[in-house]
Amino acid sequence: MDSMLTLMQIAALATAGMCFALLGSVKLPLARKLDIDEGKIGGLVSVFGFTLIPMVVAAGFLVDALGKQAVLGGGFLLVILSLVVLAHARHYPAALIAVLILGTGWSALVNVLNVTSPPAFVPPEELPQRMAYAMNMGDFIFGMGTFLTPLIIMFCARKFGLIRTLYGFALVSAIPLLLGLGVDWEALKVTSTQTVAGGLATLFSDPIVWLCSIAFFFHIPTETSIATWATTLMTDKKVSEPNASALLSLFWLTFMGSRLVTALMLPVGADTSLVIVMACCSIAITLGIVFCRGAKLMCFLIVVSGAVVGPIFPTLIAILLGHVEPALHGRTVGIFFCIGGIGWTVVPILIGMYAKRTTVQRAFLISTGSAVLLCILSILLALQLD
Repeated sequence: MDSMLTLMQIAALATAGMCFALLGSVKLPLARKLDIDEGKIGGLVSVFGFTLIPMVVAAGFLVDALGKQAVLGGGFLLVILSLVVLAHARHYPAALIAVLILGTGWSALVNVLNVTSPPAFVPPEELPQRMAYAMNMGDFIFGMGTFLTPLIIMFCARKFGLIRTLYGFALVSAIPLLLGLGVDWEALKVTSTQTVAGGLATLFSDPIVWLCSIAFFFHIPTETSIATWATTLMTDKKVSEPNASALLSLFWLTFMGSRLVTALMLPVGADTSLVIVMACCSIAITLGIVFCRGAKLMCFLIVVSGAVVGPIFPTLIAILLGHVEPALHGRTVGIFFCIGGIGWTVVPILIGMYAKRTTVQRAFLISTGSAVLLCILSILLALQLD
């Protein structure tokens, strides 16, 4: 393994995790600054997810045409630009533009970093048997970024203000960009014997690709909705904002820890069983959120939900990448996130709209429906792989 690749991957994944947790972490001060309601917050989350639909697919093709380094570097430049624009946003349209740029840059990061996690963390001779280890370990580091972000923003926003805090995150985003200059990118090239059209035809005719991608479609809205509305769910139960922010960090801690435990302890061949179990737990957690009456139980459900949703995504994508030949991994990740991005876009909008008519808590019935469908698809996936 290339030690510089591993170092760059660690820094890049932590930064990507920061981007993922950013909206949920700045939601309360940003909503006050822009004077927007939960419906518009849902709109920002959906714009972030919406950019995945075209851009992560485009990134897959750009990786083939320009190489991993160019796409990854371009992604980090867009992330830096988005943080600067968001720092100076005074109105909702400016925030939308910033989130659109952030989602575009993050789409590029997602495509490349999911493809480079296996060679960064596992020797080539041990793949694809240890694909679940590589993806969960990579997403554990991603989770480290999501865990630290709410704590850092809570401290820095109070001490330095939101603008300086976002500028600080922009500087941090430059670190993996610089580390990438030392990576031997030529060693990561994989030659494909198929044309672009032939590769896509192979992927689109594969039922495993469809089952994994549609399962992600129904999983990611639950994960994103809990992360985005966790502070609102707790403050509605009279939890103070500082305590809600601290508990959001605990959510990310359990989210991150579950991925590390999965990487180190999941037996070979148990991938689909894990997804089924966690999908069932997602149903229980989201129903618990809907019908919860007390502040303590709500805080408990939010924290425990991190352990439930944490390992689902990396295990799903490990199943998918372990099934598909390496030369098609870039396009596979593009399709996977494109389909998932549709769910990421639609479901938060529905939750935001329903929350305006009722409450955010009641709107989590929509997440319960997504969890039920994830459970059904994961069972079908297990049957297909048998």
